[in-house]
Amino acid sequence: MIFNSVTYLLFLGVTVGLFWLLPKRPRLWLIFLASSTFYGFWRPEFLAVMFLSAATDYFVALRMEATEVQARRRGWLLLSLGVNLGLLGYFKYLFFIVDNAVAVLNLLGAEVRAPALNIVLPLGISFYTFETISYVVDVYRRFIPAERSFVMYGCFVTFFPKLVAGPILRAAEMLPQFTAEPVFRPGAFVSGLRRIVFGLFLKVALADNLAPLVDDGFMQPIAALSALDVLTLAFLFGFQIYFDFSAYSSIAIGSARLMGIHVPENFNFPYVASSPRDFWRRWHISLSSWIRDYLYLPLLGVKVRDRSSGGLSVDVGTPGQATRHPLFALFMTWAVMGLWHGANWTFVLWGLYHASLIAGYRTLAGQTVSLPVWLRVWGGRFITLPLVMLGWIPFRAQSVDDALAMFAKLTSPQNYLWLGMRENTYLIAALVFLASFIAYLMHEYGERYIRRWIWMDFALETMTMSVVLALVFVFLRPINQFIYFQF
Repeated sequence: MIFNSVTYLLFLGVTVGLFWLLPKRPRLWLIFLASSTFYGFWRPEFLAVMFLSAATDYFVALRMEATEVQARRRGWLLLSLGVNLGLLGYFKYLFFIVDNAVAVLNLLGAEVRAPALNIVLPLGISFYTFETISYVVDVYRRFIPAERSFVMYGCFVTFFPKLVAGPILRAAEMLPQFTAEPVFRPGAFVSGLRRIVFGLFLKVALADNLAPLVDDGFMQPIAALSALDVLTLAFLFGFQIYFDFSAYSSIAIGSARLMGIHVPENFNFPYVASSPRDFWRRWHISLSSWIRDYLYLPLLGVKVRDRSSGGLSVDVGTPGQATRHPLFALFMTWAVMGLWHGANWTFVLWGLYHASLIAGYRTLAGQTVSLPVWLRVWGGRFITLPLVMLGWIPFRAQSVDDALAMFAKLTSPQNYLWLGMRENTYLIAALVFLASFIAYLMHEYGERYIRRWIWMDFALETMTMSVVLALVFVFLRPINQFIYFQF
């Protein structure tokens, strides 16, 4: 059951209808059972994997809260990390570990064959594993109390709108919402429907129609591609994955909003970022903030001492507390960030590429302070966009060799003098870029110049949603999975 299917829309309608009809306690059971049904619709046996992770962390959190002995608390934390990372390692990384071990042994002269492994990656395991880890770590840090009700905790782990591909949520922001009595607000309900329709539009009308162009381009022999082809493919895939992933997040946010539950935004026009650092404040916000709070700061040697804003991802360390080299923490964090996306060296290369961009930005940032603000912003955007788009080459390439060969195309001037792909590919890339830029301008300045007149705002909204809804109905039939299902 995936978001861009009639089955999901029917499932959502029944679940939301029952949600508002039932009282509080049965409503929690409804969310838990509906979420379990949603996940088990694909492979019921993988419910056991998710429940094992959830049950372990539920039990561990209670045991940690029951003792003041730090060694015991640390032992329970290690147990939780062992179970969660062990499950993730088996299902997601065992192939990778075995293949690389065999390759090293063969390089050393041993004749070894990789054993036949038949492992299916459970959907969403990377997402819900990070959520359960953050819950246990927050209890360990005493930021939040352990949840006593397993059904309540189960709702947090299994909540179906975000279950398969995020956003990655925190217990501190979700458990209070499941505890509180929801209030039906027509405005929020309509907003939720709008987000679902818009998400479907991004997926079925934009991402799925860019996918064949991207697939065809990356299947071409690299020798047949020009430098402009490589740039075009990088931009096309950058927009495809943005439309696809932000579509999932938009539908997840809208689906939760229909039940009066707030799920935070996961994207904020990332391609208008003025720096690599700004990009990661706008792209996959829930993952980048998770990585910062639970990996980067500990690697940096910063002891987290306070969590303000209700536990919403604000970690504060004492100035001068960092005890390790910042470059080590930066590059190690981004290597892990890459591996989180997939068990392939191409993702590690992608992560190290972004670490290099951020390190370079940190080095040069002090030299631009004296420039006018408008020049820093728009100049930064002009530089950041192509750098970020080029980063999608190793993310999408089949191998590290292919990614490096595509990068090599960009270093030779004669590779810019010819085109290897069909002409309509470049036209579509230009149109997508232009349309996205116009959409950003309308979002950024609409409040200032259009929405001051209610009738104009209403007319524009009606016209936009009519076109979007019509395109959704036109393209809804071919059902393609979301890109981030593989992560």
